[in-house]
Amino acid sequence: MKNNYLFVIIFVCCLISTVKGQDGFLSLTDCVQQAIQNNPTLKRNELVVDRSDLAYKQAKFDRLPSLNANIGHSISQGRTINPTTNQYIDDNNSSGSQSLNLNVPIFNGFYILHNIRMKSNALDAGKLEYEGFVNDLKLDVIEAYVKVLTAKDMLVQTEGQLAVTKEELHRQEILGREGATKPGDLYDIKGQYRSELNAVELTKQTLNNARVQLAGFMNIDVQNLGELKPIDIPAEISIQSSEELFQQSLNAMPQFKALDWRIKEMEEGIKVAKSNYWPSLSLSGGMSSNYSKEGGAVFNQIKNNLSKGVGINLSIPIFNQFKNRTQVRLAEVSLNDANLTKDIMRNDLRMKTAQAVFDLNITQKNVVNLRDQEVSYAESFRIAKVHFEAGNSNSVIYLIAKNKLDATRSQLIIRQYEWLMQKYVNDYYAGSLDL
Repeated sequence: MKNNYLFVIIFVCCLISTVKGQDGFLSLTDCVQQAIQNNPTLKRNELVVDRSDLAYKQAKFDRLPSLNANIGHSISQGRTINPTTNQYIDDNNSSGSQSLNLNVPIFNGFYILHNIRMKSNALDAGKLEYEGFVNDLKLDVIEAYVKVLTAKDMLVQTEGQLAVTKEELHRQEILGREGATKPGDLYDIKGQYRSELNAVELTKQTLNNARVQLAGFMNIDVQNLGELKPIDIPAEISIQSSEELFQQSLNAMPQFKALDWRIKEMEEGIKVAKSNYWPSLSLSGGMSSNYSKEGGAVFNQIKNNLSKGVGINLSIPIFNQFKNRTQVRLAEVSLNDANLTKDIMRNDLRMKTAQAVFDLNITQKNVVNLRDQEVSYAESFRIAKVHFEAGNSNSVIYLIAKNKLDATRSQLIIRQYEWLMQKYVNDYYAGSLDL
């Protein structure tokens, strides 16, 4: 009994560590892995691979003979023919028949061979397309994760802004009771305080929406989504040329590589369609028997009426309303469509990789500028605060300096995470999302 309790405790601990990680915080890798395991959309895409696998196996099974058995029993009334004697009878009768048929394909224009190859190519393409869906889900989870971290840091920032304003408001209220401040300054600070209260609430809403989105990708309730582990913002990110990233994407993107297998699938599809131009040859064999109520013992009748046969069947297509030719042309259209799809994706990748490199470069420059801007505005606000509290300035100058600093810090938080996200986007096209 103690061993059972110990097993349950170990299982629960393993489950908790799987969901939240060893330190109680969910890392980006934890979220990605849980999304891959639980996301229903990804599971549905996995079924496409399962269907392709079953179709491929069935194509190979088509090489086997087919064997079928038939058993029938009938009851007749009035004038009928006894199936065992072929004589007319004027009485109620019951009879039955049994047969066993074998069909062996010999030649059918290489249909089975090309169909196996077509289904094999479709399976390989489906596996690569599924890998592409996994990578897309990873990027979606990363984006949602980064949104949560952005909103969380923004909440800390807005609450910090509110704390500074609240402290100044308290100071102005004391001075106002003593008649040592201008009423306009007091009401300016009061208005600023209410504005920042609203900013805090809106940031909480943004944080909640981001958490809901992330929980949705992981297929869990948002209440069960724990705290997220922060991601360190790098000091600098190496940037490669758009042509380098484009070439990497051609070799790394599973969706693009899958198109080569789709083209091969369509090529085999043409051969499958052309197989209908050829005659087909098959071997057949069978055995049958019957019995009747009027014929005596059933098993003796089945034995005595047993017949056997073997045959060879040749079917030669001559004319069938141009259906075979139409099927061949449709297969050729599918091949052209697959080739054009590859050209479209190649062009799309060229544009998206160029945009990704440009966005990463611009965002990196923005972050550098905002970091310098924050230092300047922090000093400007410090000076404005000293003058305002000394009575040598007014609330307008003070709030302008404060709002400039607050806006810069908010922009810096947002742009730093956008910079980080752009880095993950570049990794996505380079095939280096190791999560």
